[in-house]
Amino acid sequence: MSGEGRAGRQRESTTHCPYCALQCSTVLAGERGGVAVRPSADFPVNRGGLCQKGWTAPSVLAAPDRLLTPLVRAADGTLAPAGWDEALDLVAGRLREIRARHGADAVAVFGGGGLTNEKAYTLGKFARVALGTSQIDYNGRFCMSSAAAATTAAFGLDRGLPFPVTDLDGADVILLAGANPAETMPPLMRHLEGADLVVIDPRRTRTAERAALHLRPAPGTDLALALGLLHLAVTEGLVDQEYVDTRTAGFDAAWEHCTAWWPERVEEVTGVPADELRTAVRMLGGARRAYVLTGRGAEQHSKGSDTVAAFVNLALALGLPGRDGSGFGTLTGQGNGQGGREMGQKADQLPGYRSLADPADRAHVAAVWGVDAKTLPGPGRSAYELLDALGTGAGPRALMVFGANPVVSAPRAAHVTERLRSLDLLVVADFVPSETAALADVVLPVAQWAEEEGTLTSLEGRVLRRRAHLTPPPGVRTDLEVLHALAVRLGQSAGGFPVRPREVFDELRRASAGARADYSGISYARLDAGEALHWPCPAGPDGNGAGDGHPGTPRVFLDRFAHPDGRARFTPVDHRPPAREPDAAFPLYGTTGRVLAQYQSGAQTRRVPELVAAAPEVIVEMHPDTARRFGLAEGSMAEVGSVHGTTRARVRVTRAVRPDTVFVPFHFPGAGRANLFTGDALDPRSRMPEFKVSAVRVTPAGERP
Repeated sequence: MSGEGRAGRQRESTTHCPYCALQCSTVLAGERGGVAVRPSADFPVNRGGLCQKGWTAPSVLAAPDRLLTPLVRAADGTLAPAGWDEALDLVAGRLREIRARHGADAVAVFGGGGLTNEKAYTLGKFARVALGTSQIDYNGRFCMSSAAAATTAAFGLDRGLPFPVTDLDGADVILLAGANPAETMPPLMRHLEGADLVVIDPRRTRTAERAALHLRPAPGTDLALALGLLHLAVTEGLVDQEYVDTRTAGFDAAWEHCTAWWPERVEEVTGVPADELRTAVRMLGGARRAYVLTGRGAEQHSKGSDTVAAFVNLALALGLPGRDGSGFGTLTGQGNGQGGREMGQKADQLPGYRSLADPADRAHVAAVWGVDAKTLPGPGRSAYELLDALGTGAGPRALMVFGANPVVSAPRAAHVTERLRSLDLLVVADFVPSETAALADVVLPVAQWAEEEGTLTSLEGRVLRRRAHLTPPPGVRTDLEVLHALAVRLGQSAGGFPVRPREVFDELRRASAGARADYSGISYARLDAGEALHWPCPAGPDGNGAGDGHPGTPRVFLDRFAHPDGRARFTPVDHRPPAREPDAAFPLYGTTGRVLAQYQSGAQTRRVPELVAAAPEVIVEMHPDTARRFGLAEGSMAEVGSVHGTTRARVRVTRAVRPDTVFVPFHFPGAGRANLFTGDALDPRSRMPEFKVSAVRVTPAGERP
């Protein structure tokens, strides 16, 4: 809701937090420069709570370096203010020139998992229709791609949580593999309080501190651990055989790969004691209501899809998915990580999870877009492969970036930065001067979360309304207005690229109708009326989402899975080491992740004084024995280096990490970018980079003035 109260009361707007995929409901009050936030008491996900980032979110609206006018790279190399027509004419002209000289795929688009559904949808349409390029992907490839690949193979459908978050309230046992919600999405912990937690993480995180059992595998060995857990489930007689026989297929092939993973062998590979493995399986197998949940720690590997598949296999053997009160899920990270990957900004997908390789899917979307299906390009490069190809002979010569900061967030960050510098044209749309924007030829200032309308889809598949509390500052446009203006300059009809989010959503509904992620029965009217609508939510015979009344699908697998035969699939997988293991030259595991007070690449949170005070700089966590071994002390500066590059960070000595491991958060810029030492090994199925394990060495670094 939004409107005026009684005399003297501030205008209030109900919307959602701009950060993680919980999408906590918030109420905004006040005017620009003095916006206050409070949590909504009746929203079931956050139940009147917010994390530190949510409480301070309005601060970014008043960031002193907010972008308020387009910037164009001048002859002297500086970014100089320009008018909108000048900037847009320049971009459109350069895009036409590059396409004419090098072909449509010489122009690329890189999107973000924080864009609204409407913006993600329009960005995919803009790339494939206005630009005619296959070269579009987004930073969600670095977040949910491994889980998406594994769960699609297992269940026939990728939805992070195929049940509402509130179902976790009734759990007896929850296994968290590579997830640290106490720091990454703190309000979720309210739903985990009644369960015994089994946490799998090399670090003793804040989540692990609350666990009944903490398993601490060496980085890169989660897959071996999952195989060992399934081995024990079978040998200890905990398999739900009736469920396996009636609701699944492929158990025997998956079990064949687990037979060699007896507990003592798993202990040798992972470092997790065999007795702890037995305890974990018995806790899960003996629970009346149990869940297995994975996070980035298990997924951001060159074998992340197989690792998630192994945990899915464990859950299936125990009879958890598709059962009321139990299940399997993955904890989506970015604010619209779920909707962002459904709406067509992923290299191989069209809206609704339709496939660019499927003729029927192409025909359906082409009809909605009013184009010939033959003109739609095929699948393009995945995110890292796209960034790696920039400026090369066969790669794109121009890149447009919306809602992402790959200079900080991409693996091999120094290499990616050089590829961005090599472009003929780099265009960045953002609301703050991110590290990527600093390299751009043209910077376009766009609206922030509290200044725009739209929808987002939370980690539980619930479609939510974002409402504007403020109008954008003078000189700032919405992303939809930017894409509209460029599309028209590139020869598209004005009506083909609406600027009103409601109109875009209505088109999106038609494009997704009948698809796996079917939004056709959802409408702004129903969302504004307060209905809780989870996809799939198909339209009725009249095709009118406002009146169809389909209740949505909060629990998608209770009756059947999304494969044609209704059965879930076991996936045969086996353990393999990471791309590079520690050796004499690089004797430690380096792993990356998040801290409570910062978010993603830090472009937003590093502009909030309270958050900077809580986490002011990049740190490297290391065990006391490790610090002594390498001549480092608390508070000193260290260099964390791999074959790919070196990160400079301040030492934090803690027993929370294993002696063979160092941890560096990835939110910080410059020499403190954790992704300077991460590599380019990719998962063969998901194309996920191996963020979570690198072979590194640590050495003292002198203080810099």
